[in-house]
Amino acid sequence: MQTSARFYGPMEPCGYLPEQIWRLEYEFVSRLTPEEYQQRLESGWRRFGHSLFRNRCPQCSACQSLRVLVEEFRPNRSQRRADKANRQRTHCTITTPAISREKLDLYRRFHAFQAEHKGWPQLEDSGYFAYIASFVENPLPTEEWQYYRDGQLIGVGYVDVVPHGLSAIYFFYDPEYRRYSPGTWNILSLIEEARQRGMPYVYLGYYVRGCSSLEYKANFRPCEVLRPGGYWERLE
Repeated sequence: MQTSARFYGPMEPCGYLPEQIWRLEYEFVSRLTPEEYQQRLESGWRRFGHSLFRNRCPQCSACQSLRVLVEEFRPNRSQRRADKANRQRTHCTITTPAISREKLDLYRRFHAFQAEHKGWPQLEDSGYFAYIASFVENPLPTEEWQYYRDGQLIGVGYVDVVPHGLSAIYFFYDPEYRRYSPGTWNILSLIEEARQRGMPYVYLGYYVRGCSSLEYKANFRPCEVLRPGGYWERLE
């Protein structure tokens, strides 16, 4: 691993639980092996672009990394509906990350919809260079998952491959296709692909009870969360 900087961000209002104060620890890396990132995942770190980060909040430990137990996973009723809505008509192509006008426009439409309907902050920078820095230039091998429905690109996901599983980085989709539950279909696809590769886990990032944007992850069961003591515990 090649690290260029490591520091703590300022204490500021939490983006997940408004009544809390959060603080993040950052590490900027130019190169990272899958084995090294696996170790970081086990310590609660996440990655976006060349930034590794984890929570270092003074009075709150609500942000907990969550992973799905692949072999034991069984879809619930709503997940089975999403499977039925997509299995025959939505197809996934796994490739190397790259930028295109089509993907950038899709990314912008997704964020505009989330900002209008869910109160997400507006994108500070949605240009080519910001997209490349976030999704295309990565410090370790990363996959781009392209979802097509009837020949139309409707979703794009970015996934890190580590020794023990697949780690979801980010997924965005065309809001016009939201009735088909593309986010759910993306996670179901990750679980199925991990099973085919013989991997035990799918890492979904942070789960925060009380935050509607992150609570959905606990619907993919059985799953485990990383407790503050550094151990994984099944979420009941």
